[in-house]
Amino acid sequence: MTAPKATTPFRHFLDISDLTPAALRAILDDARNRKQARQGWAKAAVDADAPLHGRMLAMIFAKPSTRTRVSFEVGMHQLGGQAIILNSNDMQLNRGETIGDTAQVLSRFVDAIMIRTDDHADVLELAEKADIPVINGLTDDSHPCQIVADIQTFEEHRGDIKGARVAWVGDGNNVCNSFVHAAGLLDFTLSVATPDQLKLSDKVQNWAQENFVTLEQTDDPYAAVENADLVVADTWVSMGDKDAASRHNLLKPYQVDSKLMAAANKDALFMHCLPAHRGEEVTADVIDGPQSVVFDEAENRLHAQKSILVWCANEIDKMADKS
Repeated sequence: MTAPKATTPFRHFLDISDLTPAALRAILDDARNRKQARQGWAKAAVDADAPLHGRMLAMIFAKPSTRTRVSFEVGMHQLGGQAIILNSNDMQLNRGETIGDTAQVLSRFVDAIMIRTDDHADVLELAEKADIPVINGLTDDSHPCQIVADIQTFEEHRGDIKGARVAWVGDGNNVCNSFVHAAGLLDFTLSVATPDQLKLSDKVQNWAQENFVTLEQTDDPYAAVENADLVVADTWVSMGDKDAASRHNLLKPYQVDSKLMAAANKDALFMHCLPAHRGEEVTADVIDGPQSVVFDEAENRLHAQKSILVWCANEIDKMADKS
């Protein structure tokens, strides 16, 4: 007998580019409100509304994780639900079971799936076959959860990001791709400085053009950070990269140090999604200095992802209807 399809509406969270500006703003507003409402509370305390009471999240990890794993697990607890950790090496996925079959099986057991993996196509197939929400916790193509936390952090310190200038310095990687998507939805300027060999993909550049993103690209980090309100860096070598020596040589001129930060606006913030390598992509005096908000940014992964989970379950809309 075939199990009935889920009757409760739900939404996947796969890429920032899939959202409307209103949806992204709703998630950001909810994240801000949830964070404020918990001020002074014990970390194990459940949110007053417990919108995901009785819900179960499965988390699939094909890559190691600190922030993603802990923030999602704690977040589900605070929302009134529970989470289960699945290492892909311990699953039948590692023995030939398809993503599609895994999606259909997990849909019988849990209420949502978060996956952190390499191939973006796996996330898309999981979402296609699942009868429950699927959340992209990171792929080689994008990192949408991180960007929601980054925007939340910027707005906590500087107000609405609309009209701001954000400078990305380093590799045109998955996090940078998601910043491009966010710039299109929230109307801020993104200035990207990369070596030519590590520039944004044609796919992302084409999306930016088609969606009228204010995107500037250069190989000069000083040009990118001029008048910037936010400077963002990331690790030079990501998990799975096999060209570490080449990347280090290409990216040495893109290190964010105090001289480069001084070329941005006087009150510019510095962000890095962590883990960071002091002395490589950023110097210690910058990441540990007064302009750095990297640990606010890390904390906001918790609040942002809680709101993503609630949005996926359509609970944000229900709360808005009651207000």
